[in-house]
Amino acid sequence: MASQEKNLAAHQKSLGLANSTPESIKAEESTVVKEPQNQEDPRAKLWQQLRENLQILAIALALAVLIRAFVAEPRYIPSESMLPTLEVGDRLVVEKISYHFRSPAIGEIVVFDPPQQLQLQGYAKDQAFIKRVMGTPGQIIQVKDGKVYRNHVPLQEDYIAEPPDYQMPAVQVPEGHLFVMGDNRNNSRDSHAWGFLPQQNVIGHACFRFWPLSRMGRV
Repeated sequence: MASQEKNLAAHQKSLGLANSTPESIKAEESTVVKEPQNQEDPRAKLWQQLRENLQILAIALALAVLIRAFVAEPRYIPSESMLPTLEVGDRLVVEKISYHFRSPAIGEIVVFDPPQQLQLQGYAKDQAFIKRVMGTPGQIIQVKDGKVYRNHVPLQEDYIAEPPDYQMPAVQVPEGHLFVMGDNRNNSRDSHAWGFLPQQNVIGHACFRFWPLSRMGRV
């Protein structure tokens, strides 16, 4: 019997259990690194990333819509009516903020929705036009002898394609309206043909050309 107990003790010692107690065994078990029981589902992680990306995209689209509606928008030149200042295919930035605080000024290039006169001639309501402001409320505009007159004073215009080859009697710009003309005087449907532009039709001020790069800059 004694020999059996001696053999059992030797066997336990060889297994490292000779001096083990329940407390020491428990301490050793606590040092074992266990795998996490609740690993994150890859599909849930993918869906979370997708949801975050969609939120970012939605915010970006909302900002783009707001900026386009209230701050600025890109436009391109579809015709030759503003030659040589603007060429067909030019891309412009049209800013919309300043005219909420002031009226368009002489010489500024404005983008506008066609007035009723042009819509009756078949132009779509959202078919934007671009012209230069030549007269503001109260001013008198006249075209004669190849020159544009403002308040009976001939204008020196080095930006036009050629002098106008038509005559227009003196007219006074009414309140709330503008007189606009294309720089390509003889190839432009503008106020000399269809009348005054209501200021409420003005979309914004063409302020910067960003394409082509070779002619990028203020307009």
